[in-house]
Amino acid sequence: MRIGFDAKRFFNNASGLGNYSRDLIRILSTFAPQNDYILYTPSTSVERYTDLVNPEQIKTPKGYINQNFPNLWRTKRIVSDLKKDQINIFHGLSGEIPVDLAPAKIKSVVSMHDLIFMRYPNLYHPIDRWIYKKKFAHACRRADKIVAISKQTKNDIVEFFNIPQEKIEIIYQGCHEAFKILKTDAEKQQLKNSLGLPDEFLLNVGTIEERKNALSIVKAIEHIDIPLVIVGRSTKYQLQLQEFIHKHRMENRVYFLSGLNMQELSVLYSSALAFIYPSIYEGFGIPIIEALYSGTPVITTDSGVFPEAGGPASLYVRPHDIGQIQHAIESILSDSNLQQEMSVKGLAYAQQFNDDNLAAQWEKQYLTL
Repeated sequence: MRIGFDAKRFFNNASGLGNYSRDLIRILSTFAPQNDYILYTPSTSVERYTDLVNPEQIKTPKGYINQNFPNLWRTKRIVSDLKKDQINIFHGLSGEIPVDLAPAKIKSVVSMHDLIFMRYPNLYHPIDRWIYKKKFAHACRRADKIVAISKQTKNDIVEFFNIPQEKIEIIYQGCHEAFKILKTDAEKQQLKNSLGLPDEFLLNVGTIEERKNALSIVKAIEHIDIPLVIVGRSTKYQLQLQEFIHKHRMENRVYFLSGLNMQELSVLYSSALAFIYPSIYEGFGIPIIEALYSGTPVITTDSGVFPEAGGPASLYVRPHDIGQIQHAIESILSDSNLQQEMSVKGLAYAQQFNDDNLAAQWEKQYLTL
């Protein structure tokens, strides 16, 4: 088969949808190499990502109109390129597909990550909500197959877009190989020294925004003698964290980091005493999976997708219940046997997200279109 991908995020997003796209294409290239994988993108702004595939796999817009109006190319005019390249299946990796694929006799699959903008509309600008709804609704209604990254996302698609359940399959997101490799004590110490971190700390990873709820973690450790490392792109929400930190004289206990590569991030996960993720809502929550593969105990939210991602060995809390979060942290810090049990059972649970399992599920979806 010749499978074309909407690879805009593959080449232009450093995290989130970019990681999903890169992991999926890596997995398919490794475990289903009999197919041809063609990546369509308006641009390749991050040079290091172009090295992940062969140059002949990358397709960019050609001609005056397509090059000067890349959004038009991506949503409509790309279909003529797909026909010329004899694409059998087009896979929209980030909730979008072009119009008029069916008349061109090109089958389509769309990966749907979340509908947070509909579940929590107050977190988004009205224009952004309108654009997202229009694009995602079109993709869900027109695609031959929808693949949701979790049961939670599948339920949201059914609820908000009135899509039949049988049209939606669930295939979980993969995890970068770096998190699956055991780290040495020397690696951990070297990273902590290079970043100026203490020997022991708690970890939170994700964009520093209101929905991720890192402020609840900061409040929970106010009276616990343990540092916190927060990794992620900053937004205005970080000002709330810094205000609380300054007011309560916690400057020497909370560390903000960004710009780490996957190897550094994977070592950081392995170095943490526990990973804390009290997010309000996610489509899946890949940082939880990264922590499980790293053998790091997980504390996360007790509803939505989080138990689905964290499995039976994680500890679950109400995201705004500071006392409950504090108690969960103290339970892990004070009990080495609990730490070991959570580490071993969490790693065992994570094996369902292994590359070969995911590749087999994707190959089945492509073959049954």
